[in-house]
Amino acid sequence: MSINWKQQRLDVFNRRVFVLVGGQLLLFSVLAGRLFQLQVTQGARYQTLAEDNRIHLRVNPPVRGRLLDRNGQELAHNAQNFRLLLLPEEIDDLGELVEQIGRLIPLDPVQTDRAKKLAKRRDAPPIALRQQLSWEEVSQIELHAYELSGAEIEEGQNRSYPLAQAAAHVTGYIGPLSEAEAKANKEAAKQDPQRQIHPQNDPALLLPDFTIGKAGVEKQNELWLRGRSGFRHVEVDAHGRAVREIANYPPTNGQDLSLHLDGQLQSFIYERLGGESGSVVVMNANTGAVYALVTAPAYNPNSFTGGIPINLWRSLNNDPLNPLINKAIAGEYAPGSTMKMLTALAALEHRVIAPSDHIFCSGQYSLGNAAFHCWKKGGHGRVDLHRALVQSCDVYFYEVSRRMGIDRLAAVASQFGLGQLTNIDLPGERKAMMPTRAWKRKQFKAGWSAGESIIAGIGQGMVLTTPLQLAVMMAGVINGGKKITPQMVQRDDANAQAPRMIDAKPDHLALIKQALDDVTNDPSGTAYRARITAGDDGNLWAMGGKTGTSQVRRITAREREQGVKKNEELPWKKRDHALFVGYAPLENPRLVISVVIEHGGSGGHTAAPIARDIMVAAQQLLKLSDSDK
Repeated sequence: MSINWKQQRLDVFNRRVFVLVGGQLLLFSVLAGRLFQLQVTQGARYQTLAEDNRIHLRVNPPVRGRLLDRNGQELAHNAQNFRLLLLPEEIDDLGELVEQIGRLIPLDPVQTDRAKKLAKRRDAPPIALRQQLSWEEVSQIELHAYELSGAEIEEGQNRSYPLAQAAAHVTGYIGPLSEAEAKANKEAAKQDPQRQIHPQNDPALLLPDFTIGKAGVEKQNELWLRGRSGFRHVEVDAHGRAVREIANYPPTNGQDLSLHLDGQLQSFIYERLGGESGSVVVMNANTGAVYALVTAPAYNPNSFTGGIPINLWRSLNNDPLNPLINKAIAGEYAPGSTMKMLTALAALEHRVIAPSDHIFCSGQYSLGNAAFHCWKKGGHGRVDLHRALVQSCDVYFYEVSRRMGIDRLAAVASQFGLGQLTNIDLPGERKAMMPTRAWKRKQFKAGWSAGESIIAGIGQGMVLTTPLQLAVMMAGVINGGKKITPQMVQRDDANAQAPRMIDAKPDHLALIKQALDDVTNDPSGTAYRARITAGDDGNLWAMGGKTGTSQVRRITAREREQGVKKNEELPWKKRDHALFVGYAPLENPRLVISVVIEHGGSGGHTAAPIARDIMVAAQQLLKLSDSDK
């Protein structure tokens, strides 16, 4: 019995050892198999995952500086903007990810296609899939963040322009980098790996959704407003989720920029134009500070900040009123009779005529077989320089221009800024044209005729100016002969450009100014109906100036025989341009104004009343102090 008992115990022990060893062998086999699977079968995959658990360098874009008017009113500021970014290097299946996101928030197909296209590029930076997310949309994304590897919410800034169209051509707008700009920045990065050579080489410029100034003050002062980017070193896991922030180098935010512009006056002018196509410039006669620079119609810069929709861009480009052109600095117009003040001054300076000399106006002037007509059909009779300016007699200036010739007129006109850049601190300015004999010979291989001098003397023919040039001209005539540089941005005195004295006799300038005073304040003046009297507001400055009517079509001899049609009887495109340049007060003027209304008809009928209303508003709104003289 004892032997059997011992044998039984031995058998039980052996079975237990066998089970234990067998279990251990099985466990080691499983572990070995799993090790083989991890290291051999799926080794490459897990090696990639391990490498993905690393430190990322993220750009910290700066906050863009604001644009402020002379009173501190915001012309451009930043609003909070939550956007959804895609991180291409952390996305396994872009199509699936976009489909998942589309089930959570609405997506724009155009923006989605663009994001997919950009994500296919090597080393693609973060791409904005959606802008302006609502709190509900942000919550939806954050709630499902674990499932959306490669997508993250970023809080940024969205540019806003409170005055919209009224100040569009001054503020300009910001927009995403174009493909050409992004490519140029990448080439610059290759030459400057540390991105430290020039502030233009900001690493944020490598981001395709980063916005920069595209027009106006935004473009002209891009580096000042933009600031400089910072960096974040972020450790991310294999799914692209941020684990911790290792270092944060904050950006240098852009600086605010104060303009001379008055926002209230700017808005008033845009409304006063009432749908007319044209431009207005209001400027300090002595310093060049630009208080208003309006082009109408205009575009809404708020529609451009996230990229211009293609349909809107085509519509604006095809608009016959050209809302994309800053007409105040790039619109080129024949100055019409506003030119006569310089014709008279040039004749005095070159001793072509004396102030008391008289010329008879019968309503028509003959040169060879050609007949040139005065705007007043019956003529003005015998007129001297003063009366010729006050009543804008064409025949008087035909004769003066014939005697003087184009080169002497052009020499004086160029001193006052016609046919030259004013160097205003805005992009896109045009020179327009003040012709000479040498210019025509070079351009057309032809000589200059006396007939061309005659029509140039009344601001027609090849003479072209911009509204801003007319304002600079007006300032030079009435401020004692100082040629000023228009200034949009407020600068330190050390950086301001000092006026240059024009070579013109003070007594000649005084004669011209006296006539311009009477254009609006003498009953015979062409702008008398647009005068400003103290009764308008109790204590207002009176205004002087000069009207202008610029023909855009040739009136044939047959039409004159049958009767010249009035502007209101013609199609809009064939009507004359209406112009007025003015100043206030009459003594020691401080404000100048230039008004050009495209196809507005008569300057005295259309442009001068608009100028009057604007000058009244300017006096009430600007409240100029002695420092503004």
